[in-house]
Amino acid sequence: MRATNTASINTTRPGDPPISLFLMINTFETGGSERQFTVLAQNLTPPQFETHLGCINRRGPLAGSFGDVPQFRLGGSLFGWKSLRARFALGRHLRSRHVQVAHAFDFYANLTLIPAAKLARVPVVIGSHRQLGDLMTPAQFRAQTAAFRWCDAVVCNSQAAADRLAAAGVPSERLAVIGNALPTAAFEPAPPALPRRPGTLRVGMVARMNHRYKNHSGFLRIAVQIHERMPDVEFLLAGDGPLRPELERQAAALGLGGRAIFLGDRRDIPAVLASLDVAVLTSDSESLSNVILEAMAARLPVVAYNVGGNAELVDDQRGALVAAGNENSFADAIHCLLSSADLREQQGNSARQFVEENFSLDRVLRRYEDLYTTLLEKKGQRRPTA
Repeated sequence: MRATNTASINTTRPGDPPISLFLMINTFETGGSERQFTVLAQNLTPPQFETHLGCINRRGPLAGSFGDVPQFRLGGSLFGWKSLRARFALGRHLRSRHVQVAHAFDFYANLTLIPAAKLARVPVVIGSHRQLGDLMTPAQFRAQTAAFRWCDAVVCNSQAAADRLAAAGVPSERLAVIGNALPTAAFEPAPPALPRRPGTLRVGMVARMNHRYKNHSGFLRIAVQIHERMPDVEFLLAGDGPLRPELERQAAALGLGGRAIFLGDRRDIPAVLASLDVAVLTSDSESLSNVILEAMAARLPVVAYNVGGNAELVDDQRGALVAAGNENSFADAIHCLLSSADLREQQGNSARQFVEENFSLDRVLRRYEDLYTTLLEKKGQRRPTA
């Protein structure tokens, strides 16, 4: 069952007033959903949009980009008294700003904003499904799926995520596949965070170290196989989190020594990618990976497991897609790329062209604008209500 892809035709007419848009996120941490929220919130601007923001909890390093964003705290439970009060307060907030389109970006925002917006009679209510759903508990997935049935549309960032919702009973005509937007900076040349050294090739992975499904341990085991064949290769891990001490101990126990370089939390991802020759992602679950997109924008070939939406990005023209869990084949694919500078250049250029054509900021913004305006026009609500 295929989801609806939005067209890339700008339907805003000259002289139209801006759409009153409300975007909501759980927190301002540095995950993929939060980063997409940030990109869109900073670029869905006048004259097309008057954008308002909200969150469940204003914690996280990305909060500094927005100032005093209103919080609607749930009090530790989705169904407790504080949670109900938060939804009523959110509904009043939406009405006071005459919001026409309310769009939630992640699980807790979905279950908070969708009912509040419906009660507030917001004309267009949109949810988001930016993972496959396998990382939720069954109860969480059922609750979110039930909330999505109240939506006018649900934005999925991959066809794999849309297919999972369709299989769960969400009408396919309400599913819109819009990929992640790459900011302009992702395409700009950056000086390497680690200076290049003649004769030294680097393989790197960018991922927070707070979830085991990112499978950093698998990356380190694969690194050992590469190290045995090519002792001069360096392995960079960009990201931080509670799993980092354990991973550092594992790297030492595997004998990688100084070849495994832990960079910690980095905000200069283009500079980190400019330090690499091959980018990898060993995650066990992905919908549409920002890391893969950013690596491709930096002209890097990518090796990843064939899970979720990775197959929508990676093929043998842009890197290598490996059967899930097959660490030997993963190591072979990396070794093949490290052994040929021509192959790395060819696949890196193909990757860059692919993301320019499909995931540039302008293209993705047009898809969101088309979605919002089309849904408003279906409700007869193009102009703001007084």
